[in-house]
Amino acid sequence: MIESLLDKDTALFLFLNALGNSTWDGFWLLVTNKLTTIPIYVFLTYLLYRKWGAKKTAAFFLFALLMLTFSDQLANIFKYGFKRLRPCHETSLAPYLRLVKSHCGGQYSFFSAHASTGMALAVFFGNFLKQYSKIFFIALITLAFFVAYSRIYIGVHYPLDVLVGVFFGSIIGILFYKTFKIFSNKYLKT
Repeated sequence: MIESLLDKDTALFLFLNALGNSTWDGFWLLVTNKLTTIPIYVFLTYLLYRKWGAKKTAAFFLFALLMLTFSDQLANIFKYGFKRLRPCHETSLAPYLRLVKSHCGGQYSFFSAHASTGMALAVFFGNFLKQYSKIFFIALITLAFFVAYSRIYIGVHYPLDVLVGVFFGSIIGILFYKTFKIFSNKYLKT
């Protein structure tokens, strides 16, 4: 059963990865770059700062950093636990793979830390910002899905890696959102 699932995952990866072309490579490399979303989240933190003030925003920023660290390290625990090679490290896939980046990245693939941390950030920020406008939430979730898909496009993750990363990121984002609300209601009342 697991072998069949992994075979289907590989087939879907090869199909999706092959859809790419050099016209779009630059766009997807920009989307997958960790530094691309930083200005967006800095701007959104500034908006929260204007609404909340320095103390609550500083606590929010600390929670966001802890959340990112937790999400990233959980992905590493899974990667070293499952030891599923990245598709770009699978020699049998080399003739069929479009590796868009200049390098493959770490050895293991399951699950995608990019997908997990991107979705955790989107859910965490989006839940606070949706009270001002639901468009923030929708835009951030959409951005997180773009980041997740970019990992398949550039050839470094299977679809299952990305879907599991999105799932864990969503859960982590919700947990940190709820925890910060409790913390802020108890210690940061304005």
